[in-house]
Amino acid sequence: MGYFFIKVYYLCKNLRQMKAHTVSLINSLFLVSMGLWGYFESDSRPITALIPVIVGVILLIINRGVKKENKIIAHIAVLLTLLIIIGLVRPFLGTLERGNITGMIRVSVMVLTSLWAMITFIQSFISARKNKI
Repeated sequence: MGYFFIKVYYLCKNLRQMKAHTVSLINSLFLVSMGLWGYFESDSRPITALIPVIVGVILLIINRGVKKENKIIAHIAVLLTLLIIIGLVRPFLGTLERGNITGMIRVSVMVLTSLWAMITFIQSFISARKNKI
């Protein structure tokens, strides 16, 4: 049992040390995959289910700029990440109303990876500001 907690500790420690571009890449991959899953799982196939996919693809495209620490591109990535977090509130509430467990898990994963990306971006901005001074 102690071994399990040690593994979890090191996993969390490594997750906190990931760079913003890596977390943004992971987030974009989850947005694309979970968004496509939600789109193809639905019988009605609403076009709005593709919004996370579109945002994920945009984040994938601009990830190279985030990796090169381009301020403008990094801020665009943060804005898109914030918008997708806000935009996923209604789908999450909808899955709660319908009692759709897989939908709740899918949307929760997108929200959690987006929050993780947002926190990582904020930490990288704070670190860059400290190094500048």
